[in-house]
This record gives sequence, structure tokens and C-alpha cells, in this order.
Amino acid sequence: MRAARGHMWHMIATFGGAGLLRPAPGTWGSLAALPVAWLILVLTGPVGLLVGIVVATAVGTRATEYEVKVSLSTDPQHVVIDEVAGQWIALLPVALGAWWFDVGYLSLYPGWIAAFVLFRLFDITKPGAVGRADARGDAWGVMLDDLIAGAYAAGGVAVLGALGHLIGRLF
Repeated sequence: MRAARGHMWHMIATFGGAGLLRPAPGTWGSLAALPVAWLILVLTGPVGLLVGIVVATAVGTRATEYEVKVSLSTDPQHVVIDEVAGQWIALLPVALGAWWFDVGYLSLYPGWIAAFVLFRLFDITKPGAVGRADARGDAWGVMLDDLIAGAYAAGGVAVLGALGHLIGRLF
């Protein structure tokens, strides 16, 4: 039973194995989060994505605690459930915009691209609070830096979306 539970935590932490891909497992985890986010949105809308973020954070923190313990690393590179939660946060403005304007989620594809690029940028460069969270050196820090990077990216996506609409109205 203990081995099965460990396997379950490993599968969650690696988001079904996406974190085992090389190079750049965080990028693979972020990419894997995109089609799952689309499926959640199609089936449940933005509220489902919010629930997904909460669940990924809660269960992901527990899975990350397990992986930190068994890998003897404070930030195991194969753990990407944190990227999934952060990427989903970055997508919230796109999800809400599509819902608000009653358009298909993929019709706002520039927002999906911006959410991915900005999230990876903030996750890799770790500005401000992202870097401070990462420096915690524990499972919560592993999760928290990506949640903050996702929030930064969501802010960027919202600004870019507003600029896009403004420019579209002017021309």
C-alpha cells in the first residue's frame, strides 16, 4: 500500500510523467497544462479552472512534500505540478475574457501564447516575490514561486489583452 501511495504522489508531482521529459521539465509541465486547461474550460468554464488551481495547489503541495522527502532535494526538477497550477493562473484572464465575451476559448489564442510565454519568463527569471518564495527551500516554496509567477503572468496577459482590444478599436 505504501508503494502505491508513493507512486500516486509521484504521478501527481510529475503531472502524469510530463516532469520526466528532458530538457527543461518545467517547460514540458507548462505545455502539458495547456490542453488540460482547455478541457477543464470546455467542460466546466472558468469556475472549473479556479477549482483546478485550488486542487492542483493543495494536492500538488502534498505530492511535492513527498518528492522532496524521497529525492533529498529541496526543489526536484521533475516536480511540475507547481508549473501546472501557475500556468492555469496565468490563463485565468483568457478564460474570463472568453466567458465574458461569449467566444470560444481558443479564439483568444494570442492570450494562450502570452500566458505561456509570460509564465515561463517569470518562472525562469524569478523576479521579486517569485525569487523570495523560491528561496524558502521547502515544498511550499516550490509551489508558491509558481503561483506568484502565474499571478504576474496573469497581470501581463490582462494588460496585453486590454491593449489588444484598444488597438483593435482604434484601427
